[in-house]
Amino acid sequence: MNLLKKKIENKEKILGTLVSLTDPCLCEIMGNIGYDCVWIDTEHTYMSYKDVLCHLNGARSANIPAVVRLPQDDLTETKRILEMGPDGIIFPMVKSFDEIKRLIETTLYPPFGTRGFGPLRAIGYGKTDAAEYVKEKSFDMVRLLQIEHIDMIDSLEEIIKIPYIDGFIFGPNDLSGSLNDFLNVYGDKTMSEIKRAVNILRKHGKVTGLAGGMSENDIKTWSDLDFDMLFCGADWCFIYNQGKNTLETMKKYKKEK
Repeated sequence: MNLLKKKIENKEKILGTLVSLTDPCLCEIMGNIGYDCVWIDTEHTYMSYKDVLCHLNGARSANIPAVVRLPQDDLTETKRILEMGPDGIIFPMVKSFDEIKRLIETTLYPPFGTRGFGPLRAIGYGKTDAAEYVKEKSFDMVRLLQIEHIDMIDSLEEIIKIPYIDGFIFGPNDLSGSLNDFLNVYGDKTMSEIKRAVNILRKHGKVTGLAGGMSENDIKTWSDLDFDMLFCGADWCFIYNQGKNTLETMKKYKKEK
């Protein structure tokens, strides 16, 4: 069982961050800092398949679990990333029971799903017996869904009945957009729907999480909701913010001739 799956089953709190840039040392750095998990994003970034593979290897070198957020409803991308053997995957912008059932089935081999056979890094390029991987280890991968639309919340009581879903991660920015209150993530509309969905998920013993923000106010607000998984910040904003702070400090002490 992979480390992330163990943490989830042991009900450990998971604190992670996002990686959007291409250098694999970034995943290694996040592991060295001490994050519990790194989120490799392919939905909004220019990463290639090779970039994702290098990130997964970088994360492994630092012993930090890595999840990959997939592009929206892309079977080819999903299949290729599955063969890389990530610790977990995230399906974004999902809405309905039928859509989610179909997507989860693409991650499972027959008779449970429709995944085609061809594991590579997922079986250590031959180190793990392929039949053993199909029957047992392929189930270890963590399967997460993002809650980013009100339609999903309205259907949540049915969606949670779909097997092999390991957790639900809120995306408050897009959720606010589906409520006609775009980017007002702390407004009454968005917060009330998040709380409604959290109550449904917790009633059924489901893992909850959220990705968003990095300020102390952001982190305190989301932490007060006691999510099981929290992903805050990203590599590019860490670099930008610290670079800006350092430059401002240098300017403060700059001596004019």
